[in-house]
Amino acid sequence: MVTSSVTTLSLTELAKHTRQAARQLAVLSTEERNQALDAIARSLESSSAEILAANEADCQAAESEGIAKPLYARLKLGESKLKAAIAGVRDVAKLHDPVGSVQIHRELDDGLVLKRVTCPLGVLGIIFEARPEALIQITSLAIKSGNGVILKGGKEAIRSCQSLVKVIQESLRSTAVNPDAVQLLTTREEIRELLALDEYVDLIIPRGSNSFVRYVQDNTRIPVLGHADGICHLYIDKDAQMEQAIAVAVDSKTQYPAACNAIETLLVHQEIAPQFLPKLVEALPNVELRGDEAAREIIDIQPATEEDWSTEYSDLILAVKVVDSVDRAIAHINTYGSKHTDAIVTESAAIAQTFLNRVDAAGVYHNCSTRFADGFRYGFGAEVGISTQQMPPRGPVGLEGLITYKYQVTGKGHIAATYSGANAKPFTHKEL
Repeated sequence: MVTSSVTTLSLTELAKHTRQAARQLAVLSTEERNQALDAIARSLESSSAEILAANEADCQAAESEGIAKPLYARLKLGESKLKAAIAGVRDVAKLHDPVGSVQIHRELDDGLVLKRVTCPLGVLGIIFEARPEALIQITSLAIKSGNGVILKGGKEAIRSCQSLVKVIQESLRSTAVNPDAVQLLTTREEIRELLALDEYVDLIIPRGSNSFVRYVQDNTRIPVLGHADGICHLYIDKDAQMEQAIAVAVDSKTQYPAACNAIETLLVHQEIAPQFLPKLVEALPNVELRGDEAAREIIDIQPATEEDWSTEYSDLILAVKVVDSVDRAIAHINTYGSKHTDAIVTESAAIAQTFLNRVDAAGVYHNCSTRFADGFRYGFGAEVGISTQQMPPRGPVGLEGLITYKYQVTGKGHIAATYSGANAKPFTHKEL
């Protein structure tokens, strides 16, 4: 039974259908899953006008309700974003199949063999605000990795999500993938019920504001993969090459300020600050700069408060602080950062290595923009989200974050008693 909402099924019944479809999907061949992705990409292309019209209706409705600028930027799909998302589906199809990989192949004894084999997680629950292209990315990764997916987009993107899921489900009808593997929820009330379905949902991935992610983390027993904040930093060292530093700073802040990998705080070494900061002002005419006292002695900008160092603006606002060493920069980042992505610009290999080793973040960069923190740019095809947790998966999460493994042991009537007691037989533990 195919449905894109819970109007005809209770959410528990819908989750059962998704679980059933996911089990069927898990045993399909690589070719069958790739054929499904190709069908999705082709259907998205042929339905582009319909999808963009739905998104435009969402954008108009959101504007009339006074949607925040950063959220509107995420909501707006547009032709280029849609084309990039479709390209991402095809890129995912080209990736190595993560399912069925033998990680351990070991003889325990003659005729007794152990394998550790990768397998899908099961059913993913994805809750996201705006970002209709995220629905495409996540669905393609779920199918490639053999997982079912229950999607819940924000109310501001409801038309876009309904249009996308309709197209995806219809495209799957001609493939080996049961369309029930992809489901869409449409009301806010369904979120809390989804979070309680630990019997049918194996992983929750929230994508949205820090308060939203924290709400999800606090209201479910299901494992949660995601990040609450995207407070990224760029440190300009005294040995930075000036033009390179300006270019990296501008890109890291303005290339897409609503993204979670855009910088929110810029740290500048005191020796280079008098030359660098005036050039920064010229290069960022549309960005509101807020600085500490040392920065404001060099350039005329708004004062920064303590709150600025721990704020994710997701907008054309940048906090600026002058520091006297790489050690102070690292200390600031490790105090106020969100463990997302932090970068340094310097020509000193020793200072760069110190920064890369000591900054506690999922991504640490040298002489490049923080905007590279992205699954597509990493060659993952797409990403289901970015994780800032200490345990893996960490950073942009692609296919490898959507699989687990099982141990398979094959014997010939072997029993454990043989290997215990006074005359215990030893294991061979030989790698095969």
